[in-house]
Amino acid sequence: MERNSDGTLFYPVKLVVGVLYPDENRWIWTAEKLSALWGLPEDVSSEFPFTVTDYYTDISPVLFRRFLSFPGLRDGGALPEWKRAACRLENESGAPRAVNIDPGYVNGARLVLASTKDHAHRVYIGGGIHGEVTLRFRFKKWESFDYTFPDFAQGLYDGFLSAVRKKWILEMESRRSKK
Repeated sequence: MERNSDGTLFYPVKLVVGVLYPDENRWIWTAEKLSALWGLPEDVSSEFPFTVTDYYTDISPVLFRRFLSFPGLRDGGALPEWKRAACRLENESGAPRAVNIDPGYVNGARLVLASTKDHAHRVYIGGGIHGEVTLRFRFKKWESFDYTFPDFAQGLYDGFLSAVRKKWILEMESRRSKK
């Protein structure tokens, strides 16, 4: 925990958002909507085919995943608010939804994702939202848990997440040197 200049507590993290989408038009629509919410992305991952489950066939039988990270350090306490905003965009995308949007955050130690669904490994964080430590960073690499989604456990996104983590480290060093 850190304190802002006004003395309020602040848990500094990098906002990351995973998006499942069926085609380039839906990707562009979603990226524009997310930019309107949180500013232009700092980084965008390459496109990954999403083939690890058929859970999201209500969106499309063929899906892709990309990640966006957003500039600056943000307060991790806003994770429930980020997820509710993502749910509103999912609803706006169509009926049934045309995209799946998973906000979360990266810091030096972990990737945390938000969910509306409860499970034994998720912690209620308020407003109908649960948080999940999806990956941890240990011994210079990302490590999964027995409950980690298969695509995350396979390490497909480790390069992107490591780049975001490095930016978190640099921004924390800069923040602390200014104190």
